[in-house]
Amino acid sequence: MNRAYRLTAAGVLSAALVAGTAAAASAAPAAPASPVAHSVAAKAPQQATLTAKASTNAVKAWQEFRISGTSTGIKAGTKVTVQQKQGAKWVSLPASVTTNKTGAYSLRVKLGIKGVNQLRIAGGGAISPVITVTVR
Repeated sequence: MNRAYRLTAAGVLSAALVAGTAAAASAAPAAPASPVAHSVAAKAPQQATLTAKASTNAVKAWQEFRISGTSTGIKAGTKVTVQQKQGAKWVSLPASVTTNKTGAYSLRVKLGIKGVNQLRIAGGGAISPVITVTVR
């Protein structure tokens, strides 16, 4: 009988110990997330940007030149379009191309409006800085 009593007491104590540990673990405050997981979750989405550079700063009327640049924060294959400032408005020209897998683009442009032309590239929610090309 003594042996049976000891086995029962050991079983009850083991169950109480396991239950107490589980209750203590659930009542304990959660450990803070690791710094690596925290910085990944806190990282803001990348801002979409475009760069643009003309192959020349002066051309004859209807002479072809190139505008090339890169994009960041824009999905590969996004269409980018040349815009020209006409008066107070930006007008999209029929010159567009899609970005490649690295975000780069290059397109051919011909302008017929003589004088200083202000151009920019627009696409994917981003607009490049203004570039100027003089048409003689």
